[in-house]
Amino acid sequence: MPVINSIAALEPEMRKWRRWLHRNPELEFDLPKTAGFVADKLRSFGVDEIHEGIAQTGLVAIIEGRGNGPTIGLRADMDALPIQEETGAAHASETPGKMHACGHDGHTTMLLGAAKYLSETRNFSGRVALIFQPAEEFGGGGQVMVQEGIMDRFDIAQVYGIHNAPNSEAGTIHLTDGALLAAVDEFNFTIKGVGGHGAMPHDTKDPIVAALGLGQALQTVVSRNHRATDDLVLSVTQIHSGSANNVIPAEAKLSGTVRTFDPDVRAMAERRIRAIGDGIAATFDVEVALFYDRGYPPTINDAEKARFAAQVARDMLGADKVNAEATREMGAEDFSYMLEARPGAYVFLGTGPGAALHHPEFDFNDAIAPIGASFFARLVETAQPPTG
Repeated sequence: MPVINSIAALEPEMRKWRRWLHRNPELEFDLPKTAGFVADKLRSFGVDEIHEGIAQTGLVAIIEGRGNGPTIGLRADMDALPIQEETGAAHASETPGKMHACGHDGHTTMLLGAAKYLSETRNFSGRVALIFQPAEEFGGGGQVMVQEGIMDRFDIAQVYGIHNAPNSEAGTIHLTDGALLAAVDEFNFTIKGVGGHGAMPHDTKDPIVAALGLGQALQTVVSRNHRATDDLVLSVTQIHSGSANNVIPAEAKLSGTVRTFDPDVRAMAERRIRAIGDGIAATFDVEVALFYDRGYPPTINDAEKARFAAQVARDMLGADKVNAEATREMGAEDFSYMLEARPGAYVFLGTGPGAALHHPEFDFNDAIAPIGASFFARLVETAQPPTG
């Protein structure tokens, strides 16, 4: 069961789709051109239903198979990032300050390729729900689509997604059962003191000294408050304060991110961050306000569906091209909300050497698009063979 010949033959057309998407990046929920492009392609393929305007610019398309059966969901994200592109490619972004630096243009293209094949062959029972999602990078479009009821509305029984993986061997698939990607939380501290002359610190309540103490103390959450065998990352990523060398400012801001897998570790980290902030306020006689935002939950593959996806990949690519015990990563994904709502699996597809994700020189490897499209199609045909 290799890469599907008709999808392989579609590669030049898929390349054109992907490069159009790359030249026309859009952000978050504001994806009118992207969603319009996708809808136009789906209509040309002859899908049975197209439901637009979900989570503002998301859409779900339905393809009916042969005979009765359940509905399987396939998801691709469509949004880009607020990054100035530096690839120098002929198909580079035509919108300053926006680019597809995470390969969502490739993800969308792979699902479109699968959609074209599935709508032509219909070699499956039940239905396929093609989920084209906005706002993965910022805004949690996956959560919004779930909250707007797509799983019940379209009776989706299981759901699958693919993310490209630069610097993994091209055409290899990596996944694991259980947690694959981390939960992501953010903390934002505002420290208010009393400003004054840099030569007279005794007349001030210095928020910078407090911010430095806070940044140092937060490191003890990982080093002293959790078991070393439990995965936890806490990174202070921003400190902002001051405007002149001879002025002690009245305010400082400190922000960062927390990545975890275990709910108890996640709760402990938030509890300790809050307590440390309170302690810094008392220690330095300043006001400390914390905004703590719980973001995407961990991306957890259903064990049975992960094993199923791995076997489909082995049958298609060969056992040597599939790693079903991949190391979990501290990145995050809002496909996690879909996996909370329905069993399924999320996999990484290697794209070969190149710039990392979210880098201004990143570009999706068009050569692997037929592999991803074929994998989507094989998932459907294997999970739901035709009955009529």
